[in-house]
Amino acid sequence: MKDTVKNITIAELPESERPREKMFKKGPKALSNAELLAIILRTGIKNQSALSIAYKILSEHNGLKFLANATVEELSQIEGVGLAKATQLMAVAELGKRISQYGAEDDAYIRCPKDAADILMEEMRYLNKEYMKVILLNIKCKVISIEEISIGSLNSSLAHPREIFAPAVKKSSAAIVMAHNHPSGDPSPSRDDIDLTKRISEAGRILGIELYDHIIIGNGIYVSLKEKNLF
Repeated sequence: MKDTVKNITIAELPESERPREKMFKKGPKALSNAELLAIILRTGIKNQSALSIAYKILSEHNGLKFLANATVEELSQIEGVGLAKATQLMAVAELGKRISQYGAEDDAYIRCPKDAADILMEEMRYLNKEYMKVILLNIKCKVISIEEISIGSLNSSLAHPREIFAPAVKKSSAAIVMAHNHPSGDPSPSRDDIDLTKRISEAGRILGIELYDHIIIGNGIYVSLKEKNLF
């Protein structure tokens, strides 16, 4: 459920429902996005509690997707945030991205499309530009590394076979998984996505490096072109 604007002071809440106390007693999973954000903000301003500011940020600025991509300038212009809180929010957003990737390449195997999607989902689901990444695999489908190939719309210059296979050749990969995100949140493949996948698959056969799959990441959902039999 989307958080909506609520003008309420934390002092007006029952003690058990105040964000800090609630986290202490029930754990972080019991808190809403706004309550977690209020804990990070710590304090509010005159006539607006940290919780009220948190609700406004999420309801008026495209929610978590905005926080994942916002600049210091954009955040600091929000009433009740300012420069200090803006840098705190950016630091937390970046830390969250790094935590989601922590250990992703350690003893990870790609045995099905969901394995690849799970590794990349939290990092890529909120991006406001298209990012192309390649997961490099050894002969047993163990992840060797994850390489960023390009930023921007997928076209012949940004997703050329030489760019995609260069790290795979360098690291002696047996196979790769291509992955890119759709900023709209809808992972449905376009005609260009399908054509590119077929082109990369053909190039891989020549090089002896299998294209295991092409995963398109949306907002919490994904599409596997292999599962769809599109290449």
